[in-house]
Amino acid sequence: MPHLLQMLELKLNQFFLIPLESFSFKYLLLSAIFLILLYRWSSHRNSSVPPSPPKLPIIGNLHQVGLLPHRSLQTLSQRHGPVMLLHFGSRPVLVISSAEAASQIFKTHDLIFSDRPKFIFFEKVIYNYKDIVTAPYGEYWRQLRSLCVLNLLSNKRVRSFRAVRQEETRLMISNILQSCSTISSSSSSSSPVLNLSDIFMKLSNDLICRVAMGRKYSDLGEDGGKMFMKIAGDLTEFFTRVNIGDYIPWLAWFTRLSGFDAELDDLAKRADAFFDMVIQEHIDKSMSGIDGMNDNEDQKDFVDVLLAVQKENAVGVPIDRVGIKAIILDMFTGGSDTTFTTLEWLMSELMKNPRVMKKLQNEVRGVVGNKEDITEDDLVRMHYLKAVIKETFRLHPPLPLLVPRMSNQNAKINGYNIKANTQVMVNAWAIGRDPKSYTNAEQYEPERFLNSAIDFKGNDFELIPFGSGRRGCPGMHFAVVGVEIVLANIVHKFDWILPDGARAEDLDMSESTGITAHRKYPLKAVAKPYISCF
Repeated sequence: MPHLLQMLELKLNQFFLIPLESFSFKYLLLSAIFLILLYRWSSHRNSSVPPSPPKLPIIGNLHQVGLLPHRSLQTLSQRHGPVMLLHFGSRPVLVISSAEAASQIFKTHDLIFSDRPKFIFFEKVIYNYKDIVTAPYGEYWRQLRSLCVLNLLSNKRVRSFRAVRQEETRLMISNILQSCSTISSSSSSSSPVLNLSDIFMKLSNDLICRVAMGRKYSDLGEDGGKMFMKIAGDLTEFFTRVNIGDYIPWLAWFTRLSGFDAELDDLAKRADAFFDMVIQEHIDKSMSGIDGMNDNEDQKDFVDVLLAVQKENAVGVPIDRVGIKAIILDMFTGGSDTTFTTLEWLMSELMKNPRVMKKLQNEVRGVVGNKEDITEDDLVRMHYLKAVIKETFRLHPPLPLLVPRMSNQNAKINGYNIKANTQVMVNAWAIGRDPKSYTNAEQYEPERFLNSAIDFKGNDFELIPFGSGRRGCPGMHFAVVGVEIVLANIVHKFDWILPDGARAEDLDMSESTGITAHRKYPLKAVAKPYISCF
């Protein structure tokens, strides 16, 4: 203590530029300063804030988040723990990287962490938070959620789109066969090399367009089809970009200077015009008596249902035209991207692991036999197929960092105090690879799920590709059943090899940059029709 007081006296002498002996309150002042420092030190220790890596002025920890954020954050969490506090500019960000901590966010304190942070992309493109994904937690969001769960994504409604899934899958198989026969007939020595990434993207977009909007928009003709695909691609691409103004508000001018704001405004205008056109088509058909507003419930698309709800005022809050566009935008971006990404990684892992591919083909072909069409009733007996999908979700969740949440009051997670208005990022990618939850966590082993009760429905926090709790994805069942029927057909009707004699172990599994985790390079493969099917 005397030594510390002497140091304080020396510093104060330097500060005041005169000896403190001239002041009668010398020891009183030194003691007061010491007590203040002791109190601050004690308060810091007792506050139990989560561990944090060192941060820089202004930008905080933004410099430590690389081009693949889920991997960067996993590396940091391995050093600082599964509950880690970062600062992105002026915004505190809690990063969750374990199943135990995720259960406290999604279950124990689900209500506290039920809000969403504000982002410029959400404000400009997604109708100022009038959709389900980004709407603030409250009565409006509750009514929208209820509307979607009961009217758009119920089990009955999902079953009603069975014929659409069958038709689009059958068309995809037919196109693959046609590509095989066309290329084979032109050169007896060449094998058809197919871009499966493009095939799955078109299938996903066409499927969600028919379900949500009643028709495919990729076939609008040369100009119209390109316009639609450009909007679809831009929506995904802009969602993955970080806007510096979200985290350092006083640097928002930089996005205006760089042209980012103008690009975002242009995307919002183009997307709004497209969804306006879709809604107007349905209204015009309804008024003219055409089948746009079909009386048969099983044949209604999402826009039909939403317009009917609007007309009947069947929910507690009014759903206006903007609200309908916001919901359809959610369904389109979420439904198409989830299906496309999952199928792309499914086939990548199967090509990378021929043993798993063969085992899956044996199961599917054993269940289906020589039937031309696989029905969704057949899927019930395909247990290994379901394990393959779970294992792919474990290693490749469509959104590795789940859509962020925001705390609306103080809470305690893993013994740490978390302040209100803290953004929360749950690293589903890191949780799925946690060796505490899975043995051989980096290996692709679907067998681990054959005798396991772990599922992706949100109750088992070791596997949460669709999130959990109040803000979990309501379209999970819709997405999974589409993936199942496509996967079963594509492995049943074709044998697959890599082009140019490439070995399975050499398949590049690199991810694209950004928040979503697509393949960095398109998946290309050679299809060999399975003779027993044709």
